[in-house]
Amino acid sequence: MEWHVTDAQSLAIIDREMGDHIFSPAEYEIVRRVIYATADFEYMSLIRFSERALQAGAAALAARSTIVVDVPMVQVGITPTIQNTFANPVYCSMEALTRPQKEKSRAAWGIETLAKRYPEGIFVVGQAQTALTALVELIEAEEIRPALVIGTPSGFVDVDVAKDRLKDSLVPHIRIEGRKGSAVVAAAIVNGLVDLAWQAYGQDPNGVG
Repeated sequence: MEWHVTDAQSLAIIDREMGDHIFSPAEYEIVRRVIYATADFEYMSLIRFSERALQAGAAALAARSTIVVDVPMVQVGITPTIQNTFANPVYCSMEALTRPQKEKSRAAWGIETLAKRYPEGIFVVGQAQTALTALVELIEAEEIRPALVIGTPSGFVDVDVAKDRLKDSLVPHIRIEGRKGSAVVAAAIVNGLVDLAWQAYGQDPNGVG
């Protein structure tokens, strides 16, 4: 993203208030993006990175892997950054053409449809817990093998169960523990990862000027 003076001031405040931490430099960049987007320092203790999550995600972005998101808010939040860098295709589960199913939400049925179409894609579930559950079920059944899953839905009923199942999977992932999360958090994680990947693959995310 293109940083301005107020952004720099805000990031300086975040750096000061976070103090010592155990994150790697790349992980820290993601964490501070989330805190910047939410003004909520609790995410510092809630965000979890699986082994090689950032490396796998960056490689998939550079390979122009398809990105599947659960809701339009995530799509809107990440599309400008994607278009200005790797230009990966971005599809939203809510817009997938599916036949109605009573036992599944539209987001869950849509993400299942897209997952079978792009089994090695990058999946971003920012809001719909049902979509995360559907995705984890496909992973557990070994029907898909995503390059990266970002799971940040909030909720009160079984959302922690879905996140725990994601944790137990062998798929590279970034997740938010417990009840908290949002589409805003998911978009912040993706945009931070895109900038890191763009830098790692020899590009300047800020362009010229």
